[in-house]
Amino acid sequence: MARLISLEEKIGPGTAFVCGLQHVLAMFVGIITPPLIIGGALGLSTGDAAFLVSMALFTSGITTFVQVRRFGGIGSGLLSVQGTSFTFVPLALEAGRAGGVSLILGLTILCAPVEIIFSRFIGVARKLFPPVVTGSVIMLIGISLIRVGMFDLAGGVGAEDFGSFGNLAMGFFVMVVIILFTVFGRGFVRMVSIAFGLISGYILAALLGWIDFSPVGQADIFTFPAPLRFGLDFNLVYLLPWIVGYAVTSIETIGDLTATSTVSNEPVKGPIYIKRLQGGVLADGLGSIFAGLFNAMPNTTFSQNNGVIKLTGMASRRAGLVVALLLTLLGLFPKIAAIISVMPKPVLGGATLVLFATVTVAGLRLVITDGLNPRKELILAITLALGLGATMAPETFAHLESFAGENSLMKGILGSIKIVLQSGVAVAGITATTLNLLLPKEKFE
Repeated sequence: MARLISLEEKIGPGTAFVCGLQHVLAMFVGIITPPLIIGGALGLSTGDAAFLVSMALFTSGITTFVQVRRFGGIGSGLLSVQGTSFTFVPLALEAGRAGGVSLILGLTILCAPVEIIFSRFIGVARKLFPPVVTGSVIMLIGISLIRVGMFDLAGGVGAEDFGSFGNLAMGFFVMVVIILFTVFGRGFVRMVSIAFGLISGYILAALLGWIDFSPVGQADIFTFPAPLRFGLDFNLVYLLPWIVGYAVTSIETIGDLTATSTVSNEPVKGPIYIKRLQGGVLADGLGSIFAGLFNAMPNTTFSQNNGVIKLTGMASRRAGLVVALLLTLLGLFPKIAAIISVMPKPVLGGATLVLFATVTVAGLRLVITDGLNPRKELILAITLALGLGATMAPETFAHLESFAGENSLMKGILGSIKIVLQSGVAVAGITATTLNLLLPKEKFE
């Protein structure tokens, strides 16, 4: 195994570029998938969907630069890259259907201070949200998104050829390619198997004449980011689910930064480690505000890039700065985003179905980090039961406001509670946290 290139070690431009490109390839699908899902679900034009993809890449580049470079107390200073968080995809779908992209961006900015506050209380946060809590919520996020991936695989909601043989065959073709690369690939090739699946499906769809490339020709060669292009909107009834989402993301970031420190041979205890956690979570929160202003969803650290560090033995900060540069440049060239945004739904669905399943498994792995016991099993079971119940049957709470009778104040309060109860992520977060605090450990020993 090659020796580890340490965090502070200087490397040549060529080496930095190659290593940075590997990180970009490993995280690229994760960055572009959320805006593609949101754009498709909200029925945005190809141009607007492409713009969302561009801004997701651009903001990921800028926030990665801050996270890696570290300015004062902002950023971890590790080779820890940033990208659009999957945690907020189900929340964004709910908010987007109610108030469009402007409401998604408004909530992104309004609730980001939760993470900023968390950064000041790292110790308390880790005790309040142990792996069994965050893992349960992440599992719920993955499971709830599988439905979105399945609909896309069949052609997309409302498609005239929904469920046609061609759509299903294309989606399963992408899945088979991913499986083959995962089984027979080695090292980095295995890590980017989902990207290979997307590329293979895209090429096949183009050869079959499924893709209309006219939006690519119409797209500008270069664009300057347009802050608040979709405007901002706020609706306090969606506040609690997004607060829960940011709480979950904060704990994920702590875990990711700990993993990055480990694979980089950096301290995982002591003052340096704590400062990196505080700076990293703070950069997450401030980066999400920046992302909202520039038309993107919340940004967070990407865990898969720790695998790239482990495989390549490259932990130098200079490689992280190259990642930031590449992502920023990709976001400034709309034709790249346009090429991505015309991807047929079955191709995207075949890849995201696998991707969301891996999110679910990652959550399960987090739950059983230090073993599984009856207490954890109970927390996980009740959390999934109520969280999935709220996701699959939100109409259960449709008449909650009627309990208030003619009292307008109570109607407003119950209306807000209804929105929370119809969010599977919020229900899962509240349930897991409450059970973890209330269930006495000694009763299960």
